Amino acid sequence: MTPCSESRKEATSPIPFLSSKKISKIGTWNVRTMFEANKAAQIARERRTYNITVLGLCETRWTQSGQVRLNTGEMILYSGHEEEDTHHTEGVVFMLSHDAQNALISWEAV
Repeated sequence: MTPCSESRKEATSPIPFLSSKKISKIGTWNVRTMFEANKAAQIARERRTYNITVLGLCETRWTQSGQVRLNTGEMILYSGHEEEDTHHTEGVVFMLSHDAQNALISWEAV
């Protein structure tokens, strides 16, 4: 037992994401919609082609908020309309590479 709920695991520093010795590419893309089958997989292929670490996507047209992990390993953090039964007209997504996922501590949709 350690004082103040400190443990060895909590004391370790997070994996560095942004450093002067490592190149991290951050990009944005207006995809116009991700409300189609296989669109997320297509965007993930493009992210890997350009070796983008964090990809911001707008006009995804997804509702509610949450996170999804693709079969290819990318993590998707999404936020849209709060109501599920509304029109699919808005929405934003962050698609994170494996390195960016390791650096993520927490997130909250607003």
